[in-house]
Amino acid sequence: MLELVSSVLLKVDDFVWGVPLIVLILATGIYLSVRLKGLQIRKLPAALKYMIQNEEEGHGEVSSFAALCTALSATIGTGNIVGVATAIVAGGPGALFWMWIAAFFGMATKYAEGVLAIKYRVIDDKGHVLGGPFYYIENGMGKGYRWLGKIFAFFGAGVGLLGIGTFTQVNGITSAVGNFFDVEKAHVISLFGREYTIAVIISGIVLTVCVALVVLGGIKRIAKVSEIIVPFMAVIYVVSCVVILALNASKIPGAFRVILESAFGFRAAAGGALGAVLLAMQKGIARGIFSNEAGLGSAPIAAAAAQTKEPARQGLVSMTGTFIDTIVVCTMTGLCIVLTESYNVGLQGVEVTTRAFQQGLPIPSWASSFLLMICLIFFAFTTIIGWNYYGERCLEYLSSGSRRAVMGYRCLYILAIFIGPFMTVEAVWTIADIFNALMALPNLIALLALSGVVVHETKEYWKRMGENVKTAVLCDDNGVR
Repeated sequence: MLELVSSVLLKVDDFVWGVPLIVLILATGIYLSVRLKGLQIRKLPAALKYMIQNEEEGHGEVSSFAALCTALSATIGTGNIVGVATAIVAGGPGALFWMWIAAFFGMATKYAEGVLAIKYRVIDDKGHVLGGPFYYIENGMGKGYRWLGKIFAFFGAGVGLLGIGTFTQVNGITSAVGNFFDVEKAHVISLFGREYTIAVIISGIVLTVCVALVVLGGIKRIAKVSEIIVPFMAVIYVVSCVVILALNASKIPGAFRVILESAFGFRAAAGGALGAVLLAMQKGIARGIFSNEAGLGSAPIAAAAAQTKEPARQGLVSMTGTFIDTIVVCTMTGLCIVLTESYNVGLQGVEVTTRAFQQGLPIPSWASSFLLMICLIFFAFTTIIGWNYYGERCLEYLSSGSRRAVMGYRCLYILAIFIGPFMTVEAVWTIADIFNALMALPNLIALLALSGVVVHETKEYWKRMGENVKTAVLCDDNGVR
């Protein structure tokens, strides 16, 4: 019976995360890019400036940078290390090129999500901010579409609690620790009819305590921790990749050539070019979407908490999340894997990236493995706390702001972290994957329906910015400061 259920769930997962949804997400990004006239290129310098330049005025619970870090905490995760490797092994080096394409159009999608998150957020009498797809569906599309917002919130809360925010990340952390400190499984304890290494059990307990200390503090503590950990972990990982690229600088042009040739089937055997291109597109675009979450509707939940009064400004800040996640971090991973040729030696998943680090860094192999393990731990930990926030906000919408329901969700979330190392039921992860896909559909409908609002807000913002510049020039010309 369980095998039948698992088989059905896998088929549903393959269907909802099949070509139609991937095409819909990509098409939404293309449509918004056209309507916004390539804003992700024209306004990227301003977006990067706004990313570190917080707005002093406006409502919100955290700074724009803290809101971005909260969103990045959920998107920059094991997918940037393991997911890129999986895409390249399955689809060839060309998958990285199609990840760039997904990210390019995804930046426009993420911009629109940020604009709508601020435009339609709700702030109660206590200054508590609520926002995200459920609110721009209800307040933007109309009360008659509240049911669509409820659907998004239901699936969003499920994603956080049932897998992507808990079980998969916890399992990844404890497995990495166990494999590094006790790869031979010499020190084990029997629990629940199975044997687990002491390293796995201890790391699971420590992780549970750390997560509890963060999530019980709410958005401000989550944002504060994210502000510290996200830049720290990103810098360590990117610097490590930069060292590999610098030491293999002569191979970089060749790596780009391999990526481009693979992306368009020039490296495939005769007659297999079209199949190679389609495989690279499917794996690259799917992994790009999974990595930066553009279109899924998760990031605008964090963006809504930003202290700002300008929807378009926060849209630009949100857009940088996709740029950092995929264009920077995933590209670093992909280049290291390609130029060290770690993708075609029969390895899978994290082993591919581990080999790239071992081959590329001028340090002992054990030290390279340890460094990557630390990055994995930080990446997965921030994903855990980021998805807790998303899940809480979804439940808050479903329960009409019930604090008791939110506290109950937090307790269940912490419990899920505790039992995560001992979970082996793949069906739970498959359900979470399905929920992730289903939460994207209401969000994509709203983005397309409210695209006119996004365009209007963008034009008005830059019009005001232009008038402010003219006023400043006139004041200077008249000697006024």
